[in-house]
Amino acid sequence: MTYVIDGHNDLPIALREAGLEVEEVDLVGGLPDLQTDLPRMRRGQVGGQFWSVFVPASYSGEQAVTATLEQIDLVRRMVARHPDALVLCTTADEVEAAVASGRIASLIGMEGGHSINDSLGVLRMMHVLGARYMTLTHNENVSWADSATDEPEHGGLTGFGRDVVREMNRLGMFVDLSHVSVPVMHQALDVSTAPVIFSHSAARSVCDTPRNVPDDVLARLPDNGGVCMTALVGMFVKQDIADWFRSCLDLVAERGGDQRDYASVMAVVAERRSVAPVPTCTAGDVADHVEHIREVAGLAHVGIGSDYDGAPVFPVDMPDVGGFPRLFEVLRERRWSESELAGLGHGNVLRAMRAMESAATAG
Repeated sequence: MTYVIDGHNDLPIALREAGLEVEEVDLVGGLPDLQTDLPRMRRGQVGGQFWSVFVPASYSGEQAVTATLEQIDLVRRMVARHPDALVLCTTADEVEAAVASGRIASLIGMEGGHSINDSLGVLRMMHVLGARYMTLTHNENVSWADSATDEPEHGGLTGFGRDVVREMNRLGMFVDLSHVSVPVMHQALDVSTAPVIFSHSAARSVCDTPRNVPDDVLARLPDNGGVCMTALVGMFVKQDIADWFRSCLDLVAERGGDQRDYASVMAVVAERRSVAPVPTCTAGDVADHVEHIREVAGLAHVGIGSDYDGAPVFPVDMPDVGGFPRLFEVLRERRWSESELAGLGHGNVLRAMRAMESAATAG
């Protein structure tokens, strides 16, 4: 059976930024202004979803911790409001049980180490509340790790950053290396005793952007057991979109703005779109990344991590969570078998999750 465990969906922050409470949102009736709702998840063959509990990197200290807790609360309330469709899961066995019951397994992923405020105690409590991965950085460095999209500050991970990786291994929590610098990728792989993931990244050899994963890192995934969950974001998928977006970042800088500030960048994107349309990409372009990751890392180390409701450009034939079957169609045309598609869709990340759980030593 081919279904998707999607590594990254930003519906929680999309609702937060829209000022919407869970009780005001009709996930069953549909959310036409967003990319995610229950009818489209069903059409998209989504069996499991890592909901991102992202808060902006501009939040720091106690503010970041509080906002992350509020995001976790949002996910838990959303799941509780739809018990016939969603179920909160923290283990691979629970995910498979949820799928067998006809419900969508809902998992929690933290995005950005700023959410723990330099505290392993906070990290431990986030795990207790259900978080099963943490992306070590977002678009800005944290005090213990360098981001892919900020000026290098630490040379990768600090000593405390290595302690964070070790503690995540001990707890049973994926170390997520999307958004981090290449030195952090390598250093985390050096330290980690459990599989890592890239929850929403693509192949840098196919599209040259700092958010994608270089081949020398992909080549290390077989020894680690990790999974690169291929992002669907246009500027990670297609070079001309990446270049168009790069020009937007340059314009932000020319105007004295902060290229790491999502709202500032999106304002320029909207402005430029009105005079210079964004190039497009398709499921075929995503398939190119999937096949490159397979070629370099191996079939067992590739998955899907969409980033729906978290970016401005997606494949024209995969515009929302209902679009995953289109990727499967393209790969079938490229002679992928059903068992290979099942590995891509969910099998690989479940295998990695079980290995991550087995490596944990937390009581």
